[in-house]
Amino acid sequence: MRTTAAVLWEVGGKWEVGEVDLDPPGPGEVLVELTASGLCHSDEHLVTGQLPVGLPVVGGHEGAGRIAALGEGVTEVAVGDPVVLAFLPSCGRCTWCVRGITNLCDDGAGATLGPQLDGTYRFHSDRAQGEDIGQMCLLGTFSKHTVVPVKSVVPIDEGFPLHLAALVSCGVTTGYGSATRTADLRVGDTAVVIGVGGVGANAVQGARIAGCRYVVAVDPVEFKREKATAFGATHTAPDLDAAWEIVSEITRGRLADAAIITTGVAEGEMVQPALELVGKRGRVVVTALAPHEQETATMSLLDLTVYEKQVKGAMFGSANSQHDIPRLLELYNLGQLKLDELITAEYALEEVNRGYDDMRAGRNIRGLIRY
Repeated sequence: MRTTAAVLWEVGGKWEVGEVDLDPPGPGEVLVELTASGLCHSDEHLVTGQLPVGLPVVGGHEGAGRIAALGEGVTEVAVGDPVVLAFLPSCGRCTWCVRGITNLCDDGAGATLGPQLDGTYRFHSDRAQGEDIGQMCLLGTFSKHTVVPVKSVVPIDEGFPLHLAALVSCGVTTGYGSATRTADLRVGDTAVVIGVGGVGANAVQGARIAGCRYVVAVDPVEFKREKATAFGATHTAPDLDAAWEIVSEITRGRLADAAIITTGVAEGEMVQPALELVGKRGRVVVTALAPHEQETATMSLLDLTVYEKQVKGAMFGSANSQHDIPRLLELYNLGQLKLDELITAEYALEEVNRGYDDMRAGRNIRGLIRY
């Protein structure tokens, strides 16, 4: 079939919207007609080259829609089913999946390489004599229609607003899970969230829902600090120095139980200031993506030993997508999780570059493409 997609052709370029060819689903794959796609910062890493990816590529890895066609052997879903796309597949059989660590499924190892799991491509372009086009995280949600592994779809209840469900495909689950799973925040804890974007806002929500006594949100943009309060932050700060003063005062010097780094880009120099925000046995969770060439971080090794502090990475918020995504939608239905408030602006696919301009300018918590 022919469909319209936003394609990145070169590092440093713009997303180019145009018609492309899309193959039918192969064995173990499904064709999805999308309702919406989130504009996540991770796709910006493709533009800047901070996240290496095979080019050209159809961007987008946060979306929801309905099953439009089934490939051979697919029995888990039926045509017409509403689904959320998980940006990391889960096979259910590798050693990580059977241990309940599906966010580290072996099938996710090549998610940013471009081709599908069998090494071939589903999108093709007339621009360069049928050149193959990859898909961000096996998905490519910057296209109304896409073919993805059935391992990457999560069936959800009929009737849930699909444009809101799209947000749980990446940003909500990553932020919420970073707080509740990776940081293991509990009732009465104090949390610091560094960076209040599409992921950080949900780390704030996760800390609130976990029952934290204090949630301190750190962001230089006043608009984002105001939004953080609406999502559950009890205090806000424009920088880490101001955050330390607040945390030290409200905890009587014991400091925070966890600090979660959810900035647009992670840098090694952020780790030590984050470690200084947490007290004994405090956890620093690095959720933000760092440039692939970033190989050093500044930290006090003595703090790790004498205070038993920890530095932990978080991929997809340590989530198990088949379990956690439906549960998050239930929390929305119960009025505990905010989704509508995350959407700052909606865009047509043709406006994808304007959406990223708004993100870079700090005007969006989450921009959303509506099809």
